[in-house]
Amino acid sequence: MAKEKLQKLRTRGHRVVLNRSAGGDTGITIMLTLLGLFMFVPMYYVVVQSLKPLDELFMFPPRFYVIRPTLENFGDLFTLMSDSWVPFSRYIFNTVFITICGTLGNLIFASMAAYSLAKLRFPGRNAIFQIIVMSLMFHSTVNQVTHFIILSAFGWIDTYLSIIVPSMAGTMGLYLMKQFMESSVPDTVLESARLDGASEFRIYLTIAMPMVKPAWLTLMVECFKNLWNSGSSIYIHSEELKTFNYAIQQIVSGGIARSGAGAASTVVMMMVPILIFVFNQSQIVETMGSSGMKD
Repeated sequence: MAKEKLQKLRTRGHRVVLNRSAGGDTGITIMLTLLGLFMFVPMYYVVVQSLKPLDELFMFPPRFYVIRPTLENFGDLFTLMSDSWVPFSRYIFNTVFITICGTLGNLIFASMAAYSLAKLRFPGRNAIFQIIVMSLMFHSTVNQVTHFIILSAFGWIDTYLSIIVPSMAGTMGLYLMKQFMESSVPDTVLESARLDGASEFRIYLTIAMPMVKPAWLTLMVECFKNLWNSGSSIYIHSEELKTFNYAIQQIVSGGIARSGAGAASTVVMMMVPILIFVFNQSQIVETMGSSGMKD
């Protein structure tokens, strides 16, 4: 009986694969290919737009190819950036500093809070987690007035802290880390470490965090993307504190003549998050595949 069952299993490259029909595999492949093309086309179109001269940018209907490709749009963008009265290196520094500090802060606080909620027993733990889940229902725009009042009371308006501190308290990352820790970090391993005399912080740092590496890499990519693409802020008024994305928005808002530079700026802005995602894509896929599993 077992031999007959084994014979029914399909193999591919000397490995047993799911016992689906060839038609089922073909259908899944076609569906995934279509979805991949659907997600790739917008990025392809943005790159094509950045290579078009100004007369092709306004052709109707729009074309998904370039007749006379040019790099003048990137040259125009560089020229406009050089003419800014605030050194453009300042905008880049602001973006990099805010993005790195906000991402690291969100990762540290979200992972530590998630470890406490997932693996420590204390009164009110479930109530705190329910409040966190409820907070996910509110859009960030709803909280801007409250944030402004709090930041103003602390004297953080028109400082880096007005963007960095709120980004550290993102509840989406906390929720993701908590759910992943519950399913991927066995309590028996933590109990063994406690019996060996390890402190809770050491257990969190040397045992729990390596076991949930896919989750915190996913959180890092998501937070980095949001902060990197952040534009003008109601909390920042000084020009020398504003971000790279804000500066580009100001440059391309000068009219039709700057449309080519605007298309080039879109490519520049999206390249860094895409590269970070590509380098961490295997870990992100593992997070998405494991987030709903139970032992």
